[in-house]
Amino acid sequence: MKPTISIVVAIYNRKDELFELLTSLTQQTDKEFEIIIVDDGSLIDLKPTIKNFEQGLDIKYFRKDNSGPGLTRNYGAARAANEWLVFVDSDVIVEKDYIEHIKNDILTIPCDAFGGADKAHKGFNLMQKAISYSMTSVFTTGGIRGSKKAVSKFQPRSFNMGVKKEVFKKVGGFSEMRIGEDPDLSMTLWENGFTTAFFDDIAVYHKRRVDFGKFSKQVYQFGCARPILNQRHPNYVKISFAFPTLFMLGYVMGFLEYFIMGRGIILAFYGLYTFLVLFHALLLTKNISIAGMAVISTYIQMFSYGYGFLKSWILLNVFRMKPEDAFPHHYYKKYRG
Repeated sequence: MKPTISIVVAIYNRKDELFELLTSLTQQTDKEFEIIIVDDGSLIDLKPTIKNFEQGLDIKYFRKDNSGPGLTRNYGAARAANEWLVFVDSDVIVEKDYIEHIKNDILTIPCDAFGGADKAHKGFNLMQKAISYSMTSVFTTGGIRGSKKAVSKFQPRSFNMGVKKEVFKKVGGFSEMRIGEDPDLSMTLWENGFTTAFFDDIAVYHKRRVDFGKFSKQVYQFGCARPILNQRHPNYVKISFAFPTLFMLGYVMGFLEYFIMGRGIILAFYGLYTFLVLFHALLLTKNISIAGMAVISTYIQMFSYGYGFLKSWILLNVFRMKPEDAFPHHYYKKYRG
């Protein structure tokens, strides 16, 4: 028998994105699934948007006080009827064979949880495509969000993530972390003996942030979260996590070398890196404007993440602060659904 699926969507305000997501779900080749939408205290009314799809989709809608995405997903998972939970962000669009591929992959690739890649839709604007490149490129994240070949052990992310409901319950679902809650869940699964897999045919179109300022704040928070995750899961620490910080510090050293010693050896390496990113982005996108913006978004990502990682590492390891004290906004009280 084919597995049964409940799609869980935690949403806050994103009415237009929700309309696009639900539209893509109405077009599925396999229509046997339910959708759990949990409104995390939105300031706008989402009911009119959902009513447009109630005839064509099996939708359950809940509204609760704001608690952040992780605990909102827990709330939805507790109300799901099927054996597999599939979490997607409210700002994604899925292909028409998304559900069909998930069910087939579950039957052929043994695992307790799975994830897929994200990519840019042809209808995305230039900045969204540039940011998508930065988040999936081998020159930034090592391609961990874009290809199973890039990693030996895949960490599903909550924008496109599935997990057995019974397994999700056994590990307690998403933790009290507001930022980094999805890699935290993946590593918790590993620590409890469960397995994860990458499904290479279930990529979603992820809109992400719409300007460089918001993107910078987002990846800065990701950088702050990583040393916290390293403390929580010391068996899965990698030196590559510190690469953006080393990149940022190296850039500063390059300017010091140039102005103090009159040499530009270090900056020459950054010039080569910039060229490689530009050329690679141009090769993939076939658009010089996107490629140029991809260079900017790549540097924003490396510097913002690198600074967040460095700040967090110093506070946690030099000043010995508790994560909850160093970054109180990264946590919330657990919601008892």
